[in-house]
Amino acid sequence: MASIAGSAVSFARPIKAININSVSFSGLRKDNVSFGLQPVPQRFAVFCSAKKDTVDKVCGIVKEQLSLPENAVVGGSSKFAELGADSLDTVEIVMALEEAFEITVEESSAQSIATVEDAAELIDNLVAAKSS
Repeated sequence: MASIAGSAVSFARPIKAININSVSFSGLRKDNVSFGLQPVPQRFAVFCSAKKDTVDKVCGIVKEQLSLPENAVVGGSSKFAELGADSLDTVEIVMALEEAFEITVEESSAQSIATVEDAAELIDNLVAAKSS
């Protein structure tokens, strides 16, 4: 029996995991090919480069600007559009972020913000540039 081993990758945005223990291929012949899969430990991970404090603060501002209930789940991978934000809401969110973090976001940079994580990374970069 042949074995296939692979590595796991973790992304900031959740990916639906599939648990497969074996794979079989059936052909026109009587011989069938079967592979047994074994779990392999995670080798590397990709994480958000923004600070957790920044992400948390951005989540709070987004919830406030969109008038989301307290129990609404807003995380780094949350997309503004999925939270119900239209283009005007996004502009208001950016303005609230500028005020809260005492920064100025260029229009070209603001247009590239789609998720809470995008906003937090941009804010961290602007704050670092401002203080240097």
